Amino acid sequence: MPPLRSRASDRNLYGRRPHRHDVKKQQLEMLLQKVRGHPRPSANLEQYSTPAAIAADVLWFAYAQGDIAGKKVVDLGCGTGILGIGAKLLGADEVISLDVDETALGVAMKNAQDLGVDLSLLTVDVTDFPEPADTVLMNPPFGAQNPHADVPFLERALATAPVTYTFHNAETEPFVRKKVGELGGTATHRKSYAFPLPHSMPFHTDEVRDVPVVMLRIERGAPAGSDAVVGGT
Repeated sequence: MPPLRSRASDRNLYGRRPHRHDVKKQQLEMLLQKVRGHPRPSANLEQYSTPAAIAADVLWFAYAQGDIAGKKVVDLGCGTGILGIGAKLLGADEVISLDVDETALGVAMKNAQDLGVDLSLLTVDVTDFPEPADTVLMNPPFGAQNPHADVPFLERALATAPVTYTFHNAETEPFVRKKVGELGGTATHRKSYAFPLPHSMPFHTDEVRDVPVVMLRIERGAPAGSDAVVGGT
């Protein structure tokens, strides 16, 4: 059976649809704060939302690198759509957001409609996604429940686009970099964050727990040793 593809319309409940030259970084963060999270996140799928401030920081950085505006962008494991929506707000020509969870995609569609952006939403496993793109954005599972759950995402990302922006648990960074090298890629930039994980799973004991996270910008075939560290939030 082919993957289910649906589109979020351009209906905007918050007024005039913003164009990329209208949206500044602070405005982007404010818009992304309107993106609703998953109503029933799955521990097995590690469905933790990307915080709006962190999503805006990475998207703005990617925009400054020339990897968003006018590009075909794919969000692998999109959840409720925050990265793809942000890319569209910053002028991406086409955004495809995919996930195996139809509930998450339903929320993503509503989020996109409310913010007046047009996304293609696919119900498909990342390993089955066949289309090329210019840029991949993703916040894959960190592997807390299933070790190396991020590997299929890395494999598909580097097969899909020449540039990838990806989040990982900081503790796994050496493994991730090794895997990226095996796949023919190089981390050109690195940003570090503290991911606030709210009490959203039954086994959580703290109301909010900060997890050290790295974001890597990966280029397929980039020269080794070209890594640059840039500030996080």
